[in-house]
Amino acid sequence: MCYEIAGTIVEVMATASASRTRIRTSTTAPASTPRRTLDWRLRFAVLSLIWGFSFLLIKVGTHGYAPFQVTFGRLLFGTLVLAAAMLVRREGLPRGWRTWGHLTVAAFFLNALPFSLFAYSELTIPSTLAGICNATSPLWGMALSMVALSEDRPTRRRVAGLGLGFLGVLTVLGAWQGFQGIDAAGTAMALAASLSYPIGWIYVRRTLAGSTESHLSLMGAQLLLATAQLAFVTPLFTSMPTGFPVLPLLAVIALGALGTGLAVLLQYGLVAEIGPTTAQMVTYFIPVIATAAGVALLGESLSWSTPVGAAIVLAGAALTQSRAKAA
Repeated sequence: MCYEIAGTIVEVMATASASRTRIRTSTTAPASTPRRTLDWRLRFAVLSLIWGFSFLLIKVGTHGYAPFQVTFGRLLFGTLVLAAAMLVRREGLPRGWRTWGHLTVAAFFLNALPFSLFAYSELTIPSTLAGICNATSPLWGMALSMVALSEDRPTRRRVAGLGLGFLGVLTVLGAWQGFQGIDAAGTAMALAASLSYPIGWIYVRRTLAGSTESHLSLMGAQLLLATAQLAFVTPLFTSMPTGFPVLPLLAVIALGALGTGLAVLLQYGLVAEIGPTTAQMVTYFIPVIATAAGVALLGESLSWSTPVGAAIVLAGAALTQSRAKAA
């Protein structure tokens, strides 16, 4: 999932839940001192590592299974983690056909479609390039939100960030060399996956921001629906594996249980504790970790334009998310 956008979605979904919590605590006895949890910096680092290694896990998974099978496994194990969390916290699934209808659309654009596109893209492009393409999601998101959301108006700073970010994409792809050595179809799929996230984010913001359901209930239902979508599509385009190679299977399990299920829970906890602005800084560590993992563990090649372009992309993304200081 796009990580800056994931934090925003979690924040939107958590708003109603937080409001209900404040109401309950204000009408009951004074709350006891909150139980101390793992320091947020450590959880931040763990989340960065989990999401940074996701692209490596996708690559390893596709070595043994078809892309749709990797995506289905990822969603299945991610859903199981959230289902377990819902049981522990005694959360139920959302009610109302309208909510389920909106979640079906959100599941497609935020999970089923981008996860599948990334899996297919990594058949022909390095995991390092896929991770950097994912970092363009905030750029797509800002461009779309300025058109679709009336409260997001273009500013010089944001426009400069968009221009700088896409200049970074051209640098990564080596545009001055005619994109030599880059698989166009795979790169296009990775960029399309990154574009899918903000489309889903805008839809969620327009349709589910006022929901009274808890964030965990909504996210659990969303992953369940995405899993159902892949359960329908996968048999149509793939056949049963003739074997179950262990390493790719472990990669798919880790991708789902850690990179999808646990990561969502960690991200929500960080947003609730330190706020969305700080929590979303994880976005800027993801491509760095993805690149390091791909080069060190998969032996992927790295030219000078890749890290330089990635740095430009992240600088542009940071500009689009920043706000000018008041005079």
